[in-house]
Amino acid sequence: MRISTRSRYGTRLMINLAEKYHKGYSLLKDVAREECISEKYLSQIVIPLRVAGLLTGSRGASGGYILAKSPSDITVKEIVETLEGDLCIIDCTIDEKSCERSSNCVSKGIWDDLSLRINEYLSTITLEDLVKTKKQQEAEYIEYVI
Repeated sequence: MRISTRSRYGTRLMINLAEKYHKGYSLLKDVAREECISEKYLSQIVIPLRVAGLLTGSRGASGGYILAKSPSDITVKEIVETLEGDLCIIDCTIDEKSCERSSNCVSKGIWDDLSLRINEYLSTITLEDLVKTKKQQEAEYIEYVI
């Protein structure tokens, strides 16, 4: 299983916006520059995030994007599911008709359990947690450099 660039960049976008949550809207071009991601690519990523209710956009001179909810209320699972779709490892874990062996497959239990654990784990990590981790890593790096 691989998490796509779309989800990785989408998560970076959301962390960036979470850092600035109380400062108002952020321009996509600024986020793109700060995160070293193409603005055009980010403009495609924000669409499903807005539809899912994770981002709010505003046009005009003071427009841009802002989180639709508090960073403590947005999980990595929500971001990844919005950008990837269902987080099941294989199709038969959500649709037994996708495989004729599904009803008597010994390995299906492994994939069911793994999908459940991934979903549970990503549900425990919020944007607020990631912002705290980022600040801690930056502080440790500055301390190391000095």
